Amino acid sequence: MKQILVIGRHEQIMQTVLKLINEMVDYHAIGCLTDKEAIDLLKVNSIDLLLIGGGVEAQSELKLRNFVDENFPSTKVIQHFGGGSGLLFNELRQALGV
Repeated sequence: MKQILVIGRHEQIMQTVLKLINEMVDYHAIGCLTDKEAIDLLKVNSIDLLLIGGGVEAQSELKLRNFVDENFPSTKVIQHFGGGSGLLFNELRQALGV
């Protein structure tokens, strides 16, 4: 089971993304709305993929990518800008190889 952390800035959109991911057999996703919460969750969970939502500011994205690169180099980081569940699933499969 691949563990995914979703960070976004819009609660409803993030909940939709989490629901879609968690309906898939090979994935389990948790979500957060702040950079601090994302970093805290990365520290205590074994995360395979950090999925950054389109509403996350460029400065925050860079901060999170640097944190992951420095502390969890095996964790993949991708952006998701929307575009429907088919695009989301393809992004996940491509990034995780599942």
